[in-house]
Amino acid sequence: MSPEAGRAIEDAFRHGRALLKFISANDTGLTGSHQRGFYLPKAAWQLFTPHAPEKDRCDKSNVRITWQDGIVTQSVVTWYGAKTRSEYRLTSFGRGFRWLRHDLVGALLVLVPISHQEFVAYVIEHDEDIADVQAALNVFAIERWAVFIADREEETIESCTDRLFREFAESTTAFPDTLTISEKTREVVHACAAAIASRSIDEQLVEFIRHELMLFKMIERRFYEADVRRTFADIDDFVNTALSILNARKARAGRALENHIEFLFRQAGIPFQMRAVVEGTRPDIVIPGRYEYELALRGRYPAEKLIVIGVKTTCKDRWRQVLNEAPLVARKHILTLQEGISPKQLEEMHRSNVALIVPKALHGKYPYERHIELLDLETFIESVRRTLS
Repeated sequence: MSPEAGRAIEDAFRHGRALLKFISANDTGLTGSHQRGFYLPKAAWQLFTPHAPEKDRCDKSNVRITWQDGIVTQSVVTWYGAKTRSEYRLTSFGRGFRWLRHDLVGALLVLVPISHQEFVAYVIEHDEDIADVQAALNVFAIERWAVFIADREEETIESCTDRLFREFAESTTAFPDTLTISEKTREVVHACAAAIASRSIDEQLVEFIRHELMLFKMIERRFYEADVRRTFADIDDFVNTALSILNARKARAGRALENHIEFLFRQAGIPFQMRAVVEGTRPDIVIPGRYEYELALRGRYPAEKLIVIGVKTTCKDRWRQVLNEAPLVARKHILTLQEGISPKQLEEMHRSNVALIVPKALHGKYPYERHIELLDLETFIESVRRTLS
């Protein structure tokens, strides 16, 4: 076995997964395609990109790839879902890239995703090596590609997420922004519990929020533990440190819900715009968007098809903020994770023409009021589709 084949096998086992794909004439440009690059199988998208294969979209994600000869490329995974195209491609390797030569048609590409932002890659050229790699991983690229997933039956979903979260927290050199933390949370949850993608949008949201808190606590401990354990100069020093940590927590919690809602709405194909300025106000979400809202102001779009949502982790007192936003829309919605509201407040919301959207798992924590409409995310999205159709 060649050293390259041996290292490909080792990396696949070390990182627990790999995509095996035979290089085609189309990949190398021999068929006259306009852009050389590796076609990646749509069915295995969760291995190599955070972007689901959605129709009428074109999504890109940047990835750093270390190749077997030590060359590092800053490449791009692109989902093409517009018009007649429905494919993923891995491109951008620079001039003179040696691993897309015409004579490599029929060689085996072994792509090992460390994360959606970093891959290790090998091109295995010789028949004996190709056979050895497939046999060692016990996968065979009969339909031109195959996926290797290491046997981790002993590892639970929770231990898997804990392991990957710790790896990320320990490797990051600066405190990640809230969007990065949310994206990493979804990436890890999908890697450790692939079935989550087929569950209801309500269940996905609850899982994302729950796991993001776990990841944030690990990152927080990594960056703030030394600050907390040190000897403070005085009370002001102590208070300022505590306030800094507290403000970081509050900022993350509010934006995390928005980040995951944005992802789930996109997956559901709902047209929307985050924090669009309409009539001097800035609602959290406008459906379909600012453009349609402004058309409606001029009577060129039906106002009844506009939907405004305030996104609030808690809304016991803050729900009234949405009343003054987007004046053209009479009925407002609030999407919240609040675990229960008093009957009196529900009644006040009802009188103010405000509808609540709450993940289904939390409905049992709300008092039953026959005339109060309490929506779950799945039901709300279906109603939006009917409204916009």
